Amino acid sequence: MLLVIGTSVYLGRKSISLVIDGKQKNLITYRSTVQQVLKSEGIDVSPNDELIPALNSKIKNNETITLKHAVAVQMTIDGVTTTKYSPEDNIESFLTAEGIVVNAEDKVTPEKSTKLFDGIKINIVKVEHKTILTKDIVAFRTVTKRDSSLPNTHVQTVQNGSDGEKEVTSDVVYEDGKETSRKILSETVTKKPVDKILVVGTFPLMPVSRGGQELDYKKVIKVKATAYYAVYGVGKTYTATGVKAVRNPEGYSTIAVDPRVIPYGTKLFVEGYGFATAADAGTAIRGNWIDVFFDTYSEACRWSVKYVNVYIL
Repeated sequence: MLLVIGTSVYLGRKSISLVIDGKQKNLITYRSTVQQVLKSEGIDVSPNDELIPALNSKIKNNETITLKHAVAVQMTIDGVTTTKYSPEDNIESFLTAEGIVVNAEDKVTPEKSTKLFDGIKINIVKVEHKTILTKDIVAFRTVTKRDSSLPNTHVQTVQNGSDGEKEVTSDVVYEDGKETSRKILSETVTKKPVDKILVVGTFPLMPVSRGGQELDYKKVIKVKATAYYAVYGVGKTYTATGVKAVRNPEGYSTIAVDPRVIPYGTKLFVEGYGFATAADAGTAIRGNWIDVFFDTYSEACRWSVKYVNVYIL
């Protein structure tokens, strides 16, 4: 009887190894199941822990029981934060175990190779590409055509402009549903814009008007302007061309010119003097030099010598 009892006790004796969170412990036990062994060692097991073999498994001699406790993992995905408990080794295996598919462009922080630890925070930004077709405006141009036959105050719209349209295909990137970038892939004009056409005159106008109407001119020259007067009396002084010399502030007065520069009969505007006709000459009047006419000696003295612009009408 003693031999039988001793044999039975010996047969129930087992040498096993416990590996708890990577730390190994060897022990002798007479327990029959994994659950009994862990309970005898004061080791708790939660539903999220990884245990091999299962709690109700029978143990054999030289058995290894591996237990890995789950750690708290705070995960944020699509802006929603949840807490999971996992016994996985790293972030990558955790995502696989949770059935979370991460595409190549999705952003995971920390890196997927990071080992899990209690309280780790994982942020996953889902990156999505969408091909978007939009319609945009093609703005019309304003084209200016210059016309030297029209005065420089003339601006006329001869054709109204209208915008066109185009279809734009873009690759739009969204992160957690929010657009972060946009790249144009192609553009197709579906409606051509119509240019606005302006005609602008370039013929110069004088800085003064006559009777409220601006006058154009051919050119402007800078001259030395002296003065002479009616030596033989008003209405009795004649010019080199045989006409009476007149001073008419409301009309055209008579001035002397160098006809090689300003031909006889040319209509002019002299700054500070008024409108005039080139109708006289003088022996000293050469080049850019004119002699303006006044009725009296005192008026001619007050004019004296000036350098003024002369507009050739």
